[in-house]
Amino acid sequence: MANEHSSHYVAHQFDDLEQQKEAGTLGMWTFLATEILFFGGMFMAYFVYRFSYPDAFAAASHYMDILLGGINTGVLLVSSLTMALAVHAAQEGKRKQIILFLIITMVFGVTFLVIKGFEYHHKYVEHLVPGWNFEYKGPNAGKAEIYFILYFVMTGFHALHLIIGIGVLSVIAMMTARGNFTKEYYSPVEVSGLYWHFIDIVWIFLYPLLYLIHVHK
Repeated sequence: MANEHSSHYVAHQFDDLEQQKEAGTLGMWTFLATEILFFGGMFMAYFVYRFSYPDAFAAASHYMDILLGGINTGVLLVSSLTMALAVHAAQEGKRKQIILFLIITMVFGVTFLVIKGFEYHHKYVEHLVPGWNFEYKGPNAGKAEIYFILYFVMTGFHALHLIIGIGVLSVIAMMTARGNFTKEYYSPVEVSGLYWHFIDIVWIFLYPLLYLIHVHK
C-alpha cells in the first residue's frame, strides 16, 4: 500500500521516488553551480579592482552602514535555521510546521529586503549612486565610484535572487497547504532549501568584502 501511495508522486520518467529525489537534487546542485559561476564573475571583478585600488576601496567602504549590514547578516543566518526546520518538518510529515517555518523564513527575507531598501535610500540621499548625480567628497572619486558600482551590482543581484527565493517558498507553502507533500515525498521543500541556503552563503561573503574593508586597513 505504501508503495502504491508513493507512486502517486512519481513522475512518469522515473522508476521510483528515490530516483526522482536524486534527480531533483542533482538538478538543483547543477543549477547552483551555474549560479556560483555567475556570482564568481562579479567576485573576480571585485578582487581585481580592490587590489588595484585598495586605498580608494577602503575609503569608500566607510560609507557602508556596518550595523544595518550586520543586522541583515543575522537575519539571513536565522532564516537559514528556519528553512532547515521547515525541511525537518517535511521529513516528519508535519504540514502545519512546514508552512509555519516557511512563512517565518519568508518574513526574514522580506525584513532583509526592507533593511537593504533603507540602505539604498541612504546612498541615494548621499549622492553615492553611480551615474550623473554621483558626488563623492573624498579623494579618488573615480576609483571610489567603481566600488559603488560593484556594491550596487553585487547586492542588487543578491536581492533579486532573494526575491525569487521568497517567490519559490510561497509556492512551496501553497503546495504544502494543498497536501502535495508527505513523509515519503518532500523533495521540492528540500531543494528549495538548498537554493535559500545558497542565497545566505553569498551574503556571508558579500558582507565582509563590501562593509568591513576599512576595518582591516
